[in-house]
Amino acid sequence: MSDEKKTAESQDEVEKKDLDLTTDDEAVTKQEKVEENGIKGLEELPEDIRLKLEKKKAENAKKAKVKKKKKKVAKKVTVGKAFVKATYNNTIVTLTDLNGNVISWGSAGVAGFKGPKKSTPYAAQIITRIAVGKARECGLEEVSVFVKGVGTGRESAVRALNSNGLNVTSIKDVTPVPHNGCRARRPRRV
Repeated sequence: MSDEKKTAESQDEVEKKDLDLTTDDEAVTKQEKVEENGIKGLEELPEDIRLKLEKKKAENAKKAKVKKKKKKVAKKVTVGKAFVKATYNNTIVTLTDLNGNVISWGSAGVAGFKGPKKSTPYAAQIITRIAVGKARECGLEEVSVFVKGVGTGRESAVRALNSNGLNVTSIKDVTPVPHNGCRARRPRRV
């Protein structure tokens, strides 16, 4: 009798452990996926750029000291603004709420581009994807786009905003234009 009870109890324990393992395994795989991708929505990034982002994240984690941080309340923002600054040397994409509080941002340097590759349309597309991936966690769905600068990444950044699932309601060019105010710089001698 006692042997039968022990075997029955051990079978129950094994079944419970199996159930616990399946739930733990599922939780671990979900956690691994999130850790592997870093941010939701960045699964489609090219392998080399994803590796660079993970490497930077690991370096920052080593450098960071353990501090108690206040818990941030996750804001749900559905409508916002997107600012694209496209210069000859770099492209910066910033996504904000309607008040101008930054939700997420991305620049070509953060994505691992160096030198003349930072101002390319491809870099603008990648950094826009990174910024949108971060903003998706806050629930951003609709943006008004403000483009500043004359760089090559301005068009591709706006197209990438639209292709990554954000509704673009308006596009406005806010590049500053002088009204014959300050004296212009000398022309470059090339």
